[in-house]
Amino acid sequence: MHAMLSYLSHKSPPSLPALFLSPLIHRRRRCCSSSIGSLLRHPSDLVVACHASSVGSGSSVSMDSPTPLPEASAASVESVTLDLKNQSLDGDGDSNRARRFRIEDLNWDNSFVRELPGDPRTDAFPREVLHACYSKVSPSAEVENPKLVAWSESVAERLDLDTKEFERPDFPLLFSGATPLVGGFPYAQCYGGHQFGMWAGQLGDGRAITLGELVNSKSERWELQLKGAGKTPYSRFADGLAVLRSSIREFLCSEAMHSLGIPTTRALCLVATGKFVTRDMFYDGNPKDEPGAIVCRVSPSFLRFGSYQIHASRGKEDLEIVRALADYAIRHHFPHIDRMTTSDSLSFDTGNNDQDMVDLTSNKYAAWAVEIAERTACLIAKWQGVGFTHGVLNTDNMSILGLTIDYGPFGFLDAFDPSYTPNTTDLPGRRYCFANQPDIGLWNIAQLVSTLSTAELINDKEMNYAMERYGTKFMDEYQAMMTRKLGLPKYNKQLISKLLNNMAVDKVDYTNFFRLLSNIKADLNTRDEELLVPLKAVLLDIGKERKEAWISWVKIYIQELASSGVSDEERKASMDMVNPKYVLRNYLCQSAIDAAEQGDFREVRTLLKLMSRPYDEQPEMQKYARLPPAWAYRPGVCMLSCSS
Repeated sequence: MHAMLSYLSHKSPPSLPALFLSPLIHRRRRCCSSSIGSLLRHPSDLVVACHASSVGSGSSVSMDSPTPLPEASAASVESVTLDLKNQSLDGDGDSNRARRFRIEDLNWDNSFVRELPGDPRTDAFPREVLHACYSKVSPSAEVENPKLVAWSESVAERLDLDTKEFERPDFPLLFSGATPLVGGFPYAQCYGGHQFGMWAGQLGDGRAITLGELVNSKSERWELQLKGAGKTPYSRFADGLAVLRSSIREFLCSEAMHSLGIPTTRALCLVATGKFVTRDMFYDGNPKDEPGAIVCRVSPSFLRFGSYQIHASRGKEDLEIVRALADYAIRHHFPHIDRMTTSDSLSFDTGNNDQDMVDLTSNKYAAWAVEIAERTACLIAKWQGVGFTHGVLNTDNMSILGLTIDYGPFGFLDAFDPSYTPNTTDLPGRRYCFANQPDIGLWNIAQLVSTLSTAELINDKEMNYAMERYGTKFMDEYQAMMTRKLGLPKYNKQLISKLLNNMAVDKVDYTNFFRLLSNIKADLNTRDEELLVPLKAVLLDIGKERKEAWISWVKIYIQELASSGVSDEERKASMDMVNPKYVLRNYLCQSAIDAAEQGDFREVRTLLKLMSRPYDEQPEMQKYARLPPAWAYRPGVCMLSCSS
């Protein structure tokens, strides 16, 4: 177990054959089949059928040191049985039939501040906040004739908000924080976290202020949060503001990820404040004034791994807060866990005798930890599928709901590069590069379960079992996802590994390659000179040797396709449903940003519309699927810093 820890140091990217199938999550171990899917009664649950794996013993680890990780297992390929489009977290469902309300008539229910301990002080002076989950603070960002840049009607529908409200003259004032929302209770959350593998202590919402929680007609709970709304006690030496550049990126990517079917926080609207904010974009001593903006983020909860870590790190006195936060999360966001009974028979063999059994029905916190681990594994597997790199996978940026959260220097792969990181701060070690994301997810889960162990909510066996479940779940989801992307009848590790190696060697565009792959016919009689014709738009400038390598791969691929008995038309339709035509490439964002900074918001709105249907051909939008232009590789476009 300790030997594996060195792999998690991420001093260098893994070799290509290990591409996001690292030793941590690639070793097969004996598995016994069991399912917790039957427990899931709430429509927002993301966990599907699972397979228990044997684990070793472990011990709790302090905040100041890395957590040793057990060997995680790989399970057989398992079909994904949940359609994320139908989740209450992500889907729109039949919400258009619900009653729509004015802003003043929304149903507020501020459970977080009602049920959890708060900071007795109400000022925004930067300080250490002890024994509290939040600080009451109101938005304070200055505005001058604020303007509504963009908005999401589908998010408004989830909130039961009448979309005509976007037309109100005072809407930009309400959603910049300049005018208070009646019924809300603004606060900033207290949390800590590991940043780039090191414990950073108290962090908290330094520029995000939750306006309050509302409950819609489906009894779904949603938090509304303004990012860039001004100083809070957690701002440290920063100004609590955000610029238009980063706010456009967060707004667009939140909605783009939703449309890709990836669990994510959402964005209701984006408001330009009319004021300027000073930022040193590259940390090179050359700050400049940029247009300010505020994005309204929406999520069932903004609780993070770090929300629990901070209290466990402060000693015995605050361990009860960890328990209270866990109870709160289970009560409101994992209610099916509270409904577990011993008749559900969720016992898992982790060794050779009865003492090695893990019974999830006897400890709700263990069942909760396992579900968080599985949701996180599902999430990261889906990132790998679309080539998304988060860029800042610190534990304070990890949602307990398994959502993509905190869009900073993110990036979608252009030319396939496993070591790609969109974050300039991450360049020295590439800890958070594309290929490392699955391992970092496990490392972060290890920190969370260590926190729960410190608070005596779970024992060592339960802690290790949660980490084992992460590994098993990731492999299940990853293998099933790659099988679907290639239209294969079954998972073929050798074929997929060779493909990824070829793509890396020739720097093939990730999105466009998989989209074009569906055009290959399962015809064993295809002549060699015709095999690569469907891929010619992405196999650019390859010499004779590389051409032969690709022909060899395509021949084997066609053999696999021919064995499935599925028609070319049916396979293409299925593949096009999982391989997007359009992703939010950084250069597309930058084009919209450049126009918006000159007061033209049309491109932001065009991208929002385009990305709402990423799997459709949209012939009139073909230019947005083109390879990045040369200027897209300049600093500030393909790579960004955390400064915003």
